Amino acid sequence: MLNAVKTKQEIFQIDGVPYRIESFLDRNQFFDPDGAMEALGISPASWPFFGMVWPAGLLLAELTSLESMNQLRVLEIGCGLGIASLVANAAGADIIASDYHPMAEQLMACNSRHNGLSETPFRRVDWRLQQPELGVFDLILGSDLLYEPDHPELLSAFLAAHSHAGTRILIVDPKRRLQNHFLKRMQVLGFTAHSSASTAKQWQDHGFKGVIQRYSAFKGAVIAPVQSAPR
Repeated sequence: MLNAVKTKQEIFQIDGVPYRIESFLDRNQFFDPDGAMEALGISPASWPFFGMVWPAGLLLAELTSLESMNQLRVLEIGCGLGIASLVANAAGADIIASDYHPMAEQLMACNSRHNGLSETPFRRVDWRLQQPELGVFDLILGSDLLYEPDHPELLSAFLAAHSHAGTRILIVDPKRRLQNHFLKRMQVLGFTAHSSASTAKQWQDHGFKGVIQRYSAFKGAVIAPVQSAPR
């Protein structure tokens, strides 16, 4: 399927380490000959967005590089190109990259190969569906996730279902209008929250301006019981 669209390769420095990333050439790329993806709600206008490099994704990758990954089970949600997942893979984390777009898996596999990494496990995930087989995670990562009015409720419920009392969640958000609604939903579900504004250096390095939200689930939080998958 990648042969049907134009791509490019660029080198990005993540905490001083070069990553070769293949992405779509521009926003005009599109391939959905039988309408299967449009039937999933992926419109032609938004179809290529997952396959492009975004400032929020680059910052998430950098922040991921600063995390201790030793023996952690990690999930990236709405991964798109999954640069943060590549960083976690390189650090030896038990990582799963996930996205709603079916084609994200192909780019994830390409970029794993480009960077000499073992295959980065990928799962297509729909926040509207219960997926207990995913299990729970120690660290959950995401960037620029809140597009639609129902996303704060869907995403917060998904995160609660796949968290345990010690789970840490890192969300990079370019100040989308739904972020405050999402923050309140997370607090209702029992998560503690800490938000910080992006820095001048993060703007200089990645062109990102927005907020970095960190959540933790405290003991006794109201979290849906999901059996952890084996490591």
